Amino acid sequence: MSVIDNAVYVDGKQAAAPDSVDGAVEAWQGCRADHGDSAPAFCWIGMLRPGTDEIHQVAAEFGLHALAIEDTVNAHQRPKLERYGSTEFVVLRPARYVDSDEVVEIGEVHLFLGPDFVITVRHAAEPQLGEVRDRLESDPELLSHGPMAVLYAVLDRVVDDYVPVLEGLQDDIDEIEVQVFRGDPHVSRRIYQLTRQVIAFQRAVEPLQEIFVELRARFAKSGDAPDLELRRAMRDVIDHATRVRERVEGFRDLLGNILTVNSTLVAQRQNEEMTRLTEAGFAQNEQMKRVSSWAAILFAPTLIAGIYGMNFDEMPELHWALGYPMAIGLMLLLGLGLYLAFKHNDWL
Repeated sequence: MSVIDNAVYVDGKQAAAPDSVDGAVEAWQGCRADHGDSAPAFCWIGMLRPGTDEIHQVAAEFGLHALAIEDTVNAHQRPKLERYGSTEFVVLRPARYVDSDEVVEIGEVHLFLGPDFVITVRHAAEPQLGEVRDRLESDPELLSHGPMAVLYAVLDRVVDDYVPVLEGLQDDIDEIEVQVFRGDPHVSRRIYQLTRQVIAFQRAVEPLQEIFVELRARFAKSGDAPDLELRRAMRDVIDHATRVRERVEGFRDLLGNILTVNSTLVAQRQNEEMTRLTEAGFAQNEQMKRVSSWAAILFAPTLIAGIYGMNFDEMPELHWALGYPMAIGLMLLLGLGLYLAFKHNDWL
């Protein structure tokens, strides 16, 4: 069954703990009849991933609005606070960070708050609202404020659970900064993935501001002295949530700056590599010039020697007394001429 916890509270103390919705409703109605206004009683029903039939059963018992029930059945709602008659409908998005996968897991909690009842519907295993219930039951004075005390405690738990998420994201950002300046080629992908997680977390945190603005307005209208401490406690949660929101915004801006710096460093390294390749090509070209120059200088005497090495009888220089010195001189002169020409053009 999705109904995991039921209790009826009178003046901040547990009066009954039925094991079914029907039993909780009967106990709740009995406490109201017995105590009246002298000791306010309220019922708290906790549900985990309920089916459609179970949600409609609870809705029929407590007169919940159809639009709120539709949101609960469909889930995947953004954080919000809406009022349907005398019932408040609150959606919260708790979060936890899975460091091994670098993933922010976003859950969903719905609360129906009536004058004398609370229904909590969890669509994820976290947070453990049983711990929230235990905390409230250990503080009867706080719990005596009724459904608004439950809302405060759940908000406080959700916001407190955001802190480990911030620490996990901060650690990963620190690691990314090291990777960027180390020149890790895979860091761009990690920056993109972490940015997506930060954005998903921001979508869970940012709308809380609207909820708190609405709560502040309602608390300002309330002049009941017993609610003073509850208002103070709620303001503390609001302050914590504001700090969380500011840090998340800072993370998103920081990741954007890191991505820009990484792109700049990648472009700089590419430019340095292109410069190095250009310099290497230039040095190679200079070497090719020298090799080609010396090859041309050596080719000239070789050509002359090859022509005279053909031993034709009709070559006039073969029978000339100065033919041999002339051939040697021609080789030297041609080689020297090529050397001076290449030297003048800085090829040598």
